Amino acid sequence: MDYTVKQVAKISGVSARTLRYYDQINLLKPKLVNDSGYRIYGEEEINRLQQILLYRSMGMKLNQIQSVLDDSTFDIHNALKEHRKQLLAQRKQIDHLLLTVDKTIRYQKGELNMSNKEKFEGFKKERLEENEKVFGNEIRQKYGEETVNTSNQQWMNMSEEEFKQMQEIENELFLSLDKLYQSKDLDSKEAKQVFDLHKNWLMFSWAEYSAEAHKGLAEMYVADDRFRKYYNEKADKEIVDLLRDIIVKYANQQ
Repeated sequence: MDYTVKQVAKISGVSARTLRYYDQINLLKPKLVNDSGYRIYGEEEINRLQQILLYRSMGMKLNQIQSVLDDSTFDIHNALKEHRKQLLAQRKQIDHLLLTVDKTIRYQKGELNMSNKEKFEGFKKERLEENEKVFGNEIRQKYGEETVNTSNQQWMNMSEEEFKQMQEIENELFLSLDKLYQSKDLDSKEAKQVFDLHKNWLMFSWAEYSAEAHKGLAEMYVADDRFRKYYNEKADKEIVDLLRDIIVKYANQQ
């Protein structure tokens, strides 16, 4: 059976504009273009689109997807098993979050007593879910599934005391950036202190330190408006470029 662009868009949820783009980058070519200039897709193309959507849901970039689909040695069975494993982990996180939300509702209604530990566990899960929703795709594409999952697990294992320490370090980081804002002297001891504070702050959620990953994160702070907004608003001044420059300078010395 053959399908027009409109029909493919309807059954797949992919816009006609996206289908045209996939054609332009040779990710998904139509079966043929008819005499009227319309793209026509067959079953083979529909199957390829299904695989594209699957890999997109796994956080893969389009160029990576194209390499995978054009690689006859790629093991799709193992890829699907790994994706299923990730989905189960996500479902487990959501189930835990729902349980905490239900408990919180009952607590607010006076039907349940919640310990501080339970409240903190719920808070960590909410923060993790929010971070995944806003930044999940970018950080997974940049650092990979295993690294992000390890970081998330370390975050969930954090004690309340460790979280307080993390907050104190972050507050000290912004105070140090504020003092350095006027001079912007990257060679000063204050600049080195900013780097050390940011590195220590990261290690609450990183399993091991990587200078390259640290620099990459700093570049993301500058490139991504959401990161830029967070840091600049928290400092009440444009400090994100200064923070990036400090991290790059001292990470190169690690």
